[in-house]
Amino acid sequence: MQLLQSDVLDGLRATPKTLPCKYFYDAAGSKLFEQICGLESYYPTRTELGLMQSHGSEMASAIGPEAILIEFGSGSGLKTRLLLETLRAPVLYAPIEISRETLEAATRRFRSLFPNLEIRPTNADYTQTVSLDLPGSGKRTVYFPGSTIGNFSPPDAEAFLCRISGLVGPRGGLLIGVDLKKDPAILHRAYNDGEGVTARFNLNILHRVNAELDGDVDVQSFRHYAFYNPRRGRVEMHLVCLRDHQATIAGELVAFHEGETIHTENSYKYTLEEFGALASRVGFARRTAWVDDDRLFSVQYFEVEGSRR
Repeated sequence: MQLLQSDVLDGLRATPKTLPCKYFYDAAGSKLFEQICGLESYYPTRTELGLMQSHGSEMASAIGPEAILIEFGSGSGLKTRLLLETLRAPVLYAPIEISRETLEAATRRFRSLFPNLEIRPTNADYTQTVSLDLPGSGKRTVYFPGSTIGNFSPPDAEAFLCRISGLVGPRGGLLIGVDLKKDPAILHRAYNDGEGVTARFNLNILHRVNAELDGDVDVQSFRHYAFYNPRRGRVEMHLVCLRDHQATIAGELVAFHEGETIHTENSYKYTLEEFGALASRVGFARRTAWVDDDRLFSVQYFEVEGSRR
């Protein structure tokens, strides 16, 4: 709670105002995101699932037998189930998820589906240093699907990949979903769905501020706004303030002005070459990449340099 309070107040004191996207994922936000993933306009989930279904055996072969699989931001684990079903004799699955409710539900389901697989869940914010109870031997592979790497700025993505490299160590692997650069019209539809689910997801962060930080923000005075910034190669999500007003959050008075925005999320898009170069700077070598026929999305497999079997 203390970290949430400091992050929220620091972000709302800033110019321009910001809120960290990791706070989207309370119980309500996680459910809304699951709805987003099922929308026709939101291509990443169904495209990545298609790649998993078509090339899952190849991905499992790249990871190898007896894997120690670590997943950051595990969510409901739909894609993870496909991966675990194809892996040969995995020895451990270690999901890390910020939403306790989501993690507990997914862990119960996975223990039922894979009764012979050891599962060690961790309820934590994976953007911070996380202490994991992992075996001292065996090949470690991090699974990071869903293009979540795009929520990091490129320098922060590089630092995050450096942490992963240190975690998996020599011979360690990384299987990661990376959204690709494409027609901005496709991106606009994906982040501005006609059903308004993404808008509710974005606004939910203000509901969470009110619920958990004793806030009285007038959520009705904000609107969802998302667009592709081609110069920066990213989709930006904002909440636009419609009128001047004030709110109290954790005992602190915060002023909002008509027309100003709260920047809630970035989603960076990459070419294969751009992401490969970024990963190589922290010691990862790409072994293979799977891309759909429309070149919307990629799943890429890396190993720590010098770890060829």
